[in-house]
Amino acid sequence: MTATTISRDPAAPVRRTVRPIPTARLVKVELRKMFDTRSGFWLLVSIAVLSPIAAGSVVVVAPDSDVTYQSFARASGFPMSVILPMIAILAVTSEWSQRSGLTTFTLVPHRGRVIGAKAVATLLVGVGSVALAFAAGALGNVAGSAVAGLDTVWNIPWSMATQMLLGNLVGMAIGFTLGVVMRASSAAIVGYFVVSLVLPGVLQLLALVQDWFLDLQPWVDWNYTQVELFEGATNTGEEWAMLGSTTAIWIVVPLVVGLWFLRRSEVK
Repeated sequence: MTATTISRDPAAPVRRTVRPIPTARLVKVELRKMFDTRSGFWLLVSIAVLSPIAAGSVVVVAPDSDVTYQSFARASGFPMSVILPMIAILAVTSEWSQRSGLTTFTLVPHRGRVIGAKAVATLLVGVGSVALAFAAGALGNVAGSAVAGLDTVWNIPWSMATQMLLGNLVGMAIGFTLGVVMRASSAAIVGYFVVSLVLPGVLQLLALVQDWFLDLQPWVDWNYTQVELFEGATNTGEEWAMLGSTTAIWIVVPLVVGLWFLRRSEVK
């Protein structure tokens, strides 16, 4: 038996190995896309503008007893609680509303990686925005107490600051989930306002008229647990379990279902 050696034709083209796009680069691209669109850009600008204004309003309308770091931080963070979910929604739905999904998913065929990069970019924007709110609150606290002639009060412990950050991220996660499920900017934004403004009132009314729902409400009402986070009142194991329950109902399950349909839907 003899061995046959096959030599490669020098004229034949060399097949190159294509390396996958690094995740860090995908995240950078998604961050840039969040700033490139007019809607995303002005939403981010509005955070930088409204947070200092809201913090400054504490000096004008709040009594002397409320001129504290907690009041300034909450005031500067209030606009973010509304704007950040909108940014999360647009981060997802832009691929469909601007019809760039075909290009995006052609360059990166693995849709899960693209959505994951969008989630990381959304998280980074959320953390940076909340840090801006705390910074604006700190400046407002120093300036406001000086103007009012009061001692500067720093009354936000680390545990409360962490919960306030988590509360904003939960709100962004709700918006991100609605974006994945609906994939239409207008529908997802309307859906968010229904879930965040209309549904809590309905559930509160149901808890008032039905005794059986009174104890169940904290386990199914995500707005209830989010308010507890903003207040820094989530301390016991049961309260964290309630947060986990509402997160599973309103974020985890819809997000899994939405991702399943997103990865199998036709991109036009």
